Amino acid sequence: MVAVQRMNEGENPADVAASFGMHRSWAYRCRAMASGRGRGLRALRSTQGTGRPRKLDAKQERQVFRWINGKRPDQLGFDFGLWTRQIVQELVQSRFEVCLSLASIGALLARLGLTAQKPLQRAYQRDPEAVAKWKTETFPALAAQAQASGAEILFWDESGFRADAVHGKTWAKKGCTPVVDRPGQRQSISAASAVSAKGAFWYATYKGGLTGELFVDLLKQMMRGRKKSVHLVVDGLPAHKKAIVKEYIASTGGKLTLHFLPGYAPDLNPDELVWSHAKRTGVARSPLKAGEKLECRVDVQLQSIANDPSLVRSFFRHPSVSYISDL
Repeated sequence: MVAVQRMNEGENPADVAASFGMHRSWAYRCRAMASGRGRGLRALRSTQGTGRPRKLDAKQERQVFRWINGKRPDQLGFDFGLWTRQIVQELVQSRFEVCLSLASIGALLARLGLTAQKPLQRAYQRDPEAVAKWKTETFPALAAQAQASGAEILFWDESGFRADAVHGKTWAKKGCTPVVDRPGQRQSISAASAVSAKGAFWYATYKGGLTGELFVDLLKQMMRGRKKSVHLVVDGLPAHKKAIVKEYIASTGGKLTLHFLPGYAPDLNPDELVWSHAKRTGVARSPLKAGEKLECRVDVQLQSIANDPSLVRSFFRHPSVSYISDL
């Protein structure tokens, strides 16, 4: 643009080109681009290159999003249940007859806001209608009943801990898998806990699997010294439904009642989030030292959770348990 201005002022095109270190034909080419009706200097302005046009138009890209979002490959005729770039590549080629490289597929997925994620597992036997009824009818009625009688609602669950469990990842040189030292002896311990939306947390550890008799003993420990009645929400584990459990519940005269979550719906129980936190931040991240007992470590960790009501309340802010009101 400066060159054209100088030439318009009468300067020789060859001298102008030489001042820019260009061949004189460049100056004439610039002047020719700026000449002509309705063109002027704006014809010399830089423009952004369009690049190679995309092989899929906007409508086709939106269709790819609808195929992937909320669906599995096996629902579209593939023999695999998880999406990969290769499967998306085959899908695009079979439906649109367009061949895209894996790099282009990755760029397409990123452009559509789709990311690689670890899927949640859900049982085939799960009943969506029962889950919806629990959220919209059963639990609200239970919450109203507890509020009217001044009772407390607790969510109960059990879990197991192992000394040789390693969760998460760490950094290391490519091709050199890092090594985490842990005890050679296999140690395991089970634990049960009950949690409330107000931040209360009760726990106990035990060895072996849960039986009806052991469940009753744990319930007696939990109820010891309590003044308020308790509505205890549990899952459908067979030990929770034993005759001895029903006898004990009846003997409390309404001080303790059990309520069962819908089958195969552990995500409705906030106590599951307690175990997830404990396992991600405990022995799995900091292995036992020589001579250290797993039971002691788990007991210390669960006690630290009990001493932090704000942490306990934070579990109830997870979207999967947002149906629970702060009672």
